[in-house]
Amino acid sequence: MPGSRRSGSLRVAPALCLGALCLPVAALADGVAAVRADSGHTAWMLVATALVLLMTLPGLALFYGGMVRRKNVLATMTQTIAIAAVVTLTWCVAGYSLAMRPGSAFVGGLDRLFLDGLSLDSLSGGVPESVFAMFQLSFAIITTALVPGAFAERMKFPAVLLFAALWSVLVYAPVAHWVWAPDGWLALLGALDYAGGTVVHVNAGVAGLVCALYVGPRSGYGRQPMTPYNLALTLTGAALLWVGWFGFNAGSGLAADARAGMAMLATQLAAATAAVAWMGAEWLVRGRPSALGLVSGAVGGLVAVTPASGFVTPTSALLIGALAGVGCYLGATVLKRVLRCDDALDAFGIHGVGGMIGALLTGWLATPAIGGLRGDILVQLAGICATLVYSGGMTLVVLMVIDRLVGLRVGEHTERDGLDLSEHGEAIA
Repeated sequence: MPGSRRSGSLRVAPALCLGALCLPVAALADGVAAVRADSGHTAWMLVATALVLLMTLPGLALFYGGMVRRKNVLATMTQTIAIAAVVTLTWCVAGYSLAMRPGSAFVGGLDRLFLDGLSLDSLSGGVPESVFAMFQLSFAIITTALVPGAFAERMKFPAVLLFAALWSVLVYAPVAHWVWAPDGWLALLGALDYAGGTVVHVNAGVAGLVCALYVGPRSGYGRQPMTPYNLALTLTGAALLWVGWFGFNAGSGLAADARAGMAMLATQLAAATAAVAWMGAEWLVRGRPSALGLVSGAVGGLVAVTPASGFVTPTSALLIGALAGVGCYLGATVLKRVLRCDDALDAFGIHGVGGMIGALLTGWLATPAIGGLRGDILVQLAGICATLVYSGGMTLVVLMVIDRLVGLRVGEHTERDGLDLSEHGEAIA
């Protein structure tokens, strides 16, 4: 999220703009407001925050809802909206403090539990800390909401709620601190992640893969058609994701400046290139392009450019998009079959694979002329591996705990009848 900016003699987190947070945090620790809020930056960050929230509400809800079967549309969209509510509460209680405040190299401190200490005078860079906290909350929401795409149509609603609460605190918050807090160990190592390639997409992707493998495939998977309810909803959701992504990437510098403009341009170029690349690959393999493939490619490009958007040139963005389009197509088709995994809505195939492609390419293509920092592929690889191990392992622990508490999977009859009626007593007319 916040892209890196220099702050006097203090070391700025190279991964992200928590460099913008660095000076004010140090000052706030002494009880002094170091800078005044910049009205231009603040206005842009309010807009960017709304754009990122739009990605989930209603973007992701529509994107996922259109891809499941008719009998599970309401349940799938309800999960997305419910996750937004639950993560908002966990972020207030502990998530923000553990993710974004100074602490150890692995997790933040406890000085902002229940957002205590947040006031009109507390600042993060040139924007009020309340705006920064809300911006970061929108990232926590969509990251957590991405994971159910892997286990769609088969998990109990209470289990989904518990998963969102536990995962957002135990998995998302620590990984975000590693990369985006100035004292995070990956930030100190020099890992680059401008807006969430590792923190958001690799994190959610591997968590989704673990969930899909642990919960098991849908009944009839591989033997019965799993026809999407309405791909028009999915295309609408994808379009909202695409537009909202400008807040995601261009807002991550916490400033309305030239770098934000470059990040926005890189985002558009990568998305468009990846959409064309996926479409071309599908056309070549299947003999015709699909609407779902077109928007899946666009999302794959958006995912891959996310960690690089504030560090690369337009030419590099084109390369990222091309490689992501083909790579995510293979991830969502070939890799899923190799792993024998019912990743229902391609949470890992697009977000996990796209996030890893983008993180590695950031290490190769980052240029000091854009972001002031040079990448290191080995450091990027270390960040990917650490996220895969921690997120995968902790997600498994969370699933095992929830399984013992309330159970994870709905019954066979419930799954056959659909979650709309069985879990919520409602259905599409």
